[in-house]
This record gives sequence, C-alpha cells and structure tokens, in this order.
Amino acid sequence: MARIAGVDLPRRKRVEIGLTYIYGIGKSGSNRILSKLKIDPNTKTDDLSEAEVNSIRKVIDSEFKVEGELRTQISMNIKRLMDLGAYRGLRHRRSLPVRGQRTSTNARTRKGPKRSAVKKKGGIRK
Repeated sequence: MARIAGVDLPRRKRVEIGLTYIYGIGKSGSNRILSKLKIDPNTKTDDLSEAEVNSIRKVIDSEFKVEGELRTQISMNIKRLMDLGAYRGLRHRRSLPVRGQRTSTNARTRKGPKRSAVKKKGGIRK
C-alpha cells in the first residue's frame, strides 16, 4: 500500500482518484502530478513501483501544500480575519454563512437545528 504525505492511498483504485484522498489535492492537481511524471492515470495504486511512489512524493512535497500544513494555513487565515474585525471574520465568529448567502431562510447547516420561539400562554383574560 502506497503511503504519501501521511495518507495511505486506497488499494485497487486508479492513481488519479487515489491521490485525491490527500487533503489539498483534487482531481486536476492529481492529473497535473501524473502528467508531469508521465504516469498513466489509469494505473491502479497497487501497481505503482516504489520509484513512482517516491517521485510522486517528491513532487507533492515541492509543489503542493497538503494535509497539516494546509489546514494550519487555512485556520490562520480565518483567525487573521477574525482578529482584524473584518466582516468575513465576524461571520466566522458567529458561525453564519461567510459568502453572502441568504440567512432569513435556509443556512441550516451553519446555523444548526431550528430553535422555535416560545409561545405565551392564554389569550384574553377577564
């Protein structure tokens, strides 16, 4: 089993898809790596030679930010926005949608389950 950037690539999958299991590498990034190294994207991850795995590892280390390093960078960017008091930072702090979506309806993923208003008892008293 190939292990790249701290992630075990899944067995019996095409390399093109297997590389996307690494956080920070999508399908286009995966294709860019494979075309640079002239590896067939249809090759199964089990069939990769040790030399090919090492060359993939080198390209990822030199050209991509992946896994922990990328997660750290993203969280630092969000923290910077919050410290600046930027609008996007305030939206992150309040756990609301950041990219201009409507919130009067929808946005339940960010806002959480609906909290119903508490109704008052009774009506007209005599």
